[in-house]
Amino acid sequence: MLAAERRDHLLALLARDGKVVAKDVAAGLGISEDSVRRDLRDLAAEGLCQRVYGGALPVSPALADYTARQSVTPDGKRRVAAVAAALVRPGAAVILDGGTTALAVARALPPALDCTVITHSPTVAAALLEHPSAEVFLLGGRIFKHSAVACGAAAVEAAQNVSADLCLLGVTGVHPEAGLTTGDAEEAAMKRALAARAADTYVLASSEKIGAASRFRVLPWEDVDGVITDADPRHPVLEQLGALGVEVLAG
Repeated sequence: MLAAERRDHLLALLARDGKVVAKDVAAGLGISEDSVRRDLRDLAAEGLCQRVYGGALPVSPALADYTARQSVTPDGKRRVAAVAAALVRPGAAVILDGGTTALAVARALPPALDCTVITHSPTVAAALLEHPSAEVFLLGGRIFKHSAVACGAAAVEAAQNVSADLCLLGVTGVHPEAGLTTGDAEEAAMKRALAARAADTYVLASSEKIGAASRFRVLPWEDVDGVITDADPRHPVLEQLGALGVEVLAG
């Protein structure tokens, strides 16, 4: 099989099975695992897969820049946001992550809702200016422009001095084996710091993130209370999450 044919085969496996296991592909094609790993390295270099131990997973489209992500599944993000906003009770304090889905959550909160929103996202904070009953606390630090959020040591330190009833957390990948992932190490650390300050943590995951993976793990499954998604409940990944005891809320 030519290199181009192997490449097409690997991409087809990712689309069909949601993963590539290098040893299984090597056995099936009668080639060495080294050859498969080289092909996967080439695909990863082009941004077409996320390499993991033993093979590869689909790469998350949520790794695109902030402006581009605003046009990715906007209807799905609104459905996720509606479910997430309903979790915020009157008088509650909520930590709201950054990103395009979190921005949709801010816009979905009822304007008259009396609550406290803690965020490290200037865009989320600005959106809540239209909510006169919401008290807004903006955590500062170095701005990570890809996601328009504050990250780094100063932001993590600020997060350690707050407490909340609920954390609504964004990620770029949701996978039963790879876990909850994102594309930047400092952003992953900031998300962990935020989740650690809330009694309950729910993950905001529009359908394009289900089954995808990024380089840095955010949290293990036992540290979250559930996933909010607009993906089909029969999606194999969601069925696997259910088997792990993860609550899935449908948007």
